[in-house]
Amino acid sequence: MQDVITLALPFFGLILLGYGAGKFKNLPEAGLSWMNFFVVYLALPALFFRLLSETPFEQLANLSYIAATTFTTYIVFAISFCIGVVATRGSIGESTILGIAGAYSNVGYMGPGLTLAVLGEQATVPTALILTFDNALMFILAPLLMALAGTENETFAATLKQIVYKIFTHPFILATIAGVFAAAVEFRPPTAIETMLLYLSNAAAPCALFAMGVNIALRPVGRIPIELPLVLSVKLVLHPILIFLLLSWMGGFDPSWVATAVLMSCLPPATNVFVIAQQYGVYVQRASSFVLIGTAISIITVTAFIWAITSGFLPI
Repeated sequence: MQDVITLALPFFGLILLGYGAGKFKNLPEAGLSWMNFFVVYLALPALFFRLLSETPFEQLANLSYIAATTFTTYIVFAISFCIGVVATRGSIGESTILGIAGAYSNVGYMGPGLTLAVLGEQATVPTALILTFDNALMFILAPLLMALAGTENETFAATLKQIVYKIFTHPFILATIAGVFAAAVEFRPPTAIETMLLYLSNAAAPCALFAMGVNIALRPVGRIPIELPLVLSVKLVLHPILIFLLLSWMGGFDPSWVATAVLMSCLPPATNVFVIAQQYGVYVQRASSFVLIGTAISIITVTAFIWAITSGFLPI
C-alpha cells in the first residue's frame, strides 16, 4: 500500500495544489489560457511525438486493441446516454452530455501523467492510441447527436465538415499522426530539437495536472442532479471493469497495454464535458458538478485500481 500511495499522492497532489491555488488566490482566469495553451498545444503533443517516434512501427498498428478500447468507450457512452434519457424524460441534448460524462475520461490532462507514472514508458503507445481514438469518438458523437437534438441549425454536410475539422486539427491527434509517421520512416529530429522536445515532455504532466486543478476550481458548481451517482458509477467503476473483461477475454495483449487501458478508463470525466455543454448551451451548470465531484471521488477509485494492478489483484 505504501507503493500505491507513493504513486498516487504526487499525481493527485498536483491537482489539489492547482485547485487550492484557483480557490484561494484571486488571480484572473484569463491567465490560465496561456497555461492551457502550453499544455494542449505544446507540452503534451511534444510528449506523444517524442515517445511514439521512438517506438517500433509494428507496435503502433494494433487494430484489435484500438477496436476493443474504443468500442468499450462507446458502450459506456450508450449506457450513460440511456440513463440520461430516463432522467431527463427524453431530452437528447441533455442525454448526450450525460453520455459524454459517463464515457469521456480525462485522458488528456490526467492520462499520460498517471499511466507513465505507474507503468513507465511502455505505456506510451497504448496511452496515445486510447487518447486519439476516444477523442475522435467524442468529436463524432457530440455534434451528430446535438444536431439530432436540434441545438444546431446546420446542414448534415456542415456538421460532417465540423467533425472532420475537429478530428484532424486537434493537437493530440496531429502529434500522434506525426509520431507514427516518424516511427514508420525512422525519422530522428536534430539534437537541439530533440532536447527541446524533451524539456516540453518533462513539463507536460505536472503542468497539465496543476492546470486541471485550477480549471476545476474556477468552474461554477451547479446543483447536483439525481442521475449523477449512476453516471459516475458507470464512468469510475463500470468502464474500467468492462475494458478489463473485454481485453482479457480477447487475449494476446501485452499486460502493460491492458493495465494502461484500465487506468485510462478509470479516470474521472474530462473537463471537456463542461466545455461541450457550454458550447451547445445544454446542461451547463450541472455538467460542472460531474467534473468536480467525479475528480474528488476518483482519488479513491483510481487509487484502488492502481492498487489492484500493482498488487496483482487484477490478473493482468
